[in-house]
Amino acid sequence: MKNYRWLIIIFLTLPFFSFRSTPVNKWGSDTSSQTQDCLGCHETATPGIVADWLKSLHSRNSFAAASAKPELERRVSAKDIPADMKNVSVGCYECHSLNADKHKDNFEHFGYKINVVVSPNDCMTCHPDEANQYSGSKKAYALSNLDDNPVYHALVSTILGEKEIKDGNISILQASSFTRNNTCYVCHGTEVKVDGMKKVKTDMDEIEVPNLTNWPNQGVGRINPDGSRGSCTSCHPRHSFAVEIARKPYTCAQCHLEPDVPAYNVYKESKHGNIYESEEAKFNWEDIPWKTGIDFNAPTCAVCHNALLVSPSGDLIAQRTHDFGSRLWVRIFGLVYSHPQPKTGKTYEIKNKDGLPLPATFTNIPASDYLISADEQHTRQANMTRVCTSCHSTNWANSFFEKMDKTNAEADKLVEASTNLLAKAWELKIADKTNPFDELIEQMWVEQWLFYANSIRYAAAMAGPDYAAFKNGFWNGTRNLNDMKTLINLTGNKK
Repeated sequence: MKNYRWLIIIFLTLPFFSFRSTPVNKWGSDTSSQTQDCLGCHETATPGIVADWLKSLHSRNSFAAASAKPELERRVSAKDIPADMKNVSVGCYECHSLNADKHKDNFEHFGYKINVVVSPNDCMTCHPDEANQYSGSKKAYALSNLDDNPVYHALVSTILGEKEIKDGNISILQASSFTRNNTCYVCHGTEVKVDGMKKVKTDMDEIEVPNLTNWPNQGVGRINPDGSRGSCTSCHPRHSFAVEIARKPYTCAQCHLEPDVPAYNVYKESKHGNIYESEEAKFNWEDIPWKTGIDFNAPTCAVCHNALLVSPSGDLIAQRTHDFGSRLWVRIFGLVYSHPQPKTGKTYEIKNKDGLPLPATFTNIPASDYLISADEQHTRQANMTRVCTSCHSTNWANSFFEKMDKTNAEADKLVEASTNLLAKAWELKIADKTNPFDELIEQMWVEQWLFYANSIRYAAAMAGPDYAAFKNGFWNGTRNLNDMKTLINLTGNKK
């Protein structure tokens, strides 16, 4: 009977505790009521997005908590933000409702005014230093550098244009926006505009949303409906925004691939890439700052180009930057030759002595007025040397860069030889230089600098030797020169 008595007491007291306990917010106590409303629908409508956000630091941190960390550990650079955002986690509403007056893609969505596209200008609310660094970079202007430079625009139009053969002649027609947006503009970005509203039928309901043109896109130079440039999610993908993903080479490999930008391919072949692929699971991808020799023992793209690095004892090696060219002194992506880094990300403003929008003349005279000075080159190389010498000796690093510079010069000579052959072809009327990209010998010249010389330069900079020799390197460049010469001789003799 005593046992039954205890069961009765427990049974009677359960309702007391259950009905009088405080309801628990299933999304976390810091989640705003607005974001809770978003999640209430989207956990059914887009469960993958919600699951991704729940794994993020945004879902577990408020601005107040993030800004209270020691300076080097801090992931926010703002000193202050709107009061209603300080003590709530960074959720759907906190990102998609910002700066509504600037967003042409803002619309009424179940009682809230929501922006479809979250832009760098919105991320700037908490991350102003990062957004400002990025805003002046070549990546931010990647779309303009492609579209507003008539030389590059002609190259893209020739490659992508629809080909029509009539009477034995090849005509190039305008490529559709779909073709453009599925090729070069995937990486460079598109201009996202709002063309009225449209109705979309979902599993739950039919809703009216802004009709966005050139969308979806997450290119690095995307122009957003609020007028800002760039897409933070190119590297920090929605909705986890994980630093781990941004730090891993796979993210850079979305765009930096052979034959034109073979950085990822060269990296995989290098000793650094060999160590990374062997020991990736042992790396600490989360900590900020990143400790060399402790959190990782071989550099990734982020280590060299932008990460905040300290020594095992906490001494600063390199500050974080979101201008990915700011540590670089030479631009190895040759257009047409290697050259000092441009002063600004607006490379379409460059004019060489021949009046062309290129960083050097065809005879390799640099457009120095638009390129960084020798002193700035020295400063940047010294900064990169500090990164290298956190693992290597100073002599190793200096010798490596000396070897790289000499190899770059030899690659430029390979390009110069092909440029001279192209000039001869134009002189002999073998090709018409009205469009320098549409005839066979002109395309062979493009391959010389865009594929073969670039391969050599990336191999020299990142220690992937076969890409300097046989994988689109000196072997291909030398053979291409012979083919150009043979074509001139054969065609010239017929004239």
